[in-house]
Amino acid sequence: MPSVVGVVAVILFILYVVLPLIFRYSPAFQRQLVFLPYTMNYSQPELHGLSGTRNFYMSTEPKISVGVWHILPGNLTDKSFKTIEESLACGNPVVLYLHGNSGSRATGHRVELYKLLKSLNYHVISFDYRYSSNVVMSENGAVTDATRLYQYIRKFSGKSKVIVWGHSLGTAVGTKMVAQLCAVNQPPDGLILESPFNNISDVFRNHPLTILYRPLSVVDRFFTERLQSNNVAFDSDVHIAGVECPTLILHARDDPIVPVFLTKKLYEAGLKSRPAEWSPLQIVEFHEDLNCGHEYICRVPQLPSIIE
Repeated sequence: MPSVVGVVAVILFILYVVLPLIFRYSPAFQRQLVFLPYTMNYSQPELHGLSGTRNFYMSTEPKISVGVWHILPGNLTDKSFKTIEESLACGNPVVLYLHGNSGSRATGHRVELYKLLKSLNYHVISFDYRYSSNVVMSENGAVTDATRLYQYIRKFSGKSKVIVWGHSLGTAVGTKMVAQLCAVNQPPDGLILESPFNNISDVFRNHPLTILYRPLSVVDRFFTERLQSNNVAFDSDVHIAGVECPTLILHARDDPIVPVFLTKKLYEAGLKSRPAEWSPLQIVEFHEDLNCGHEYICRVPQLPSIIE
């Protein structure tokens, strides 16, 4: 039998040599760890308690498609339309939801938010990034997918308000996309950033999973140096300088994944770069007693009034 010392040595070798080297020198592994996708059953949204929901697929680039849910507002669920796209122009606000890493559009806390927005009579368009197409995942790819869905919504929504809502990693996708849309004078009516961060390098430096590496001062050398070259930098503190539309930041003080000080760094970067004549940038923090953590701001009783 292997000795305890031998087992410990192997574990330490894997933790401090193998994993850091794989992360540094394997772009595919790095992107996989950033996005952490997995699949669920999408074809029957009603199994997730989502009535009035269509599952479909949209091409975002040649040979690339993404899976999408269109969740009808509560007051339109029982109405009939020649095409579901017609419903987008009925005057109800439309939320384009950009989810965070890990899982899919069908993950539990995301479904909770859809139901809340549905009860407020909002459309929700939620999709999974292009990892559903078995292609290379990247920041630019995720932004391209989101932009294509935004253009789809604008094509059919008429004068209905369109709000981009990002959560966690989705806030970085949304911030970069909205900055690009503002640059070509096609901004949404608002941007909501739930549990956002300033940049993903700082997330890695402060993430609970990298605590083992901090005493050795190797987090940057092995985990963050190549994020930019591998197209997963997600520098929201840079891109927020181009976001002209009204922007609301939501963050829980007990968030264990994205510490609140990283959110405040993003907020401060936005304030510093925002001309006085632009639309407002606001931040709402939720007290620890609400137990929101990283995923459950959707359960805050005051959230509907904050949104509206």
